[in-house]
Amino acid sequence: MTKSLFLIFLAIIIGLGGQLSLKTGMNRIGRVDTIDLSNILSLIGKAALSPIILFGLGLYVVGFIVWLIVLSRVDLSFAYPMISLNYVLIVFFSWLVLGEHLDLTRLIGVLVICSGVVILSRSM
Repeated sequence: MTKSLFLIFLAIIIGLGGQLSLKTGMNRIGRVDTIDLSNILSLIGKAALSPIILFGLGLYVVGFIVWLIVLSRVDLSFAYPMISLNYVLIVFFSWLVLGEHLDLTRLIGVLVICSGVVILSRSM
């Protein structure tokens, strides 16, 4: 089970890297204000030329492969809620790396998520 937990946490960390890379890439591309075909095609073109976005997508592919390995080893009802730790890490690293706002409401939400993961981990 230790190896399975390691793989779950590896998938979480890879997902975190993917999200931070995608957000950084989109910060560089700029805000998408209207959603129409020409803007979507423009976004796809810009994203396809952005190394940081391509890196983030690559991380997602690797994370997907790790996640498939996890699913082959443990119950989905155990593994999937553990992914909620990704939300916790995203809040922290968005604040630390991207300089995003972190307020009491978000911290309380993080504590609720962590409490749920602790309860879930006792079901192993």
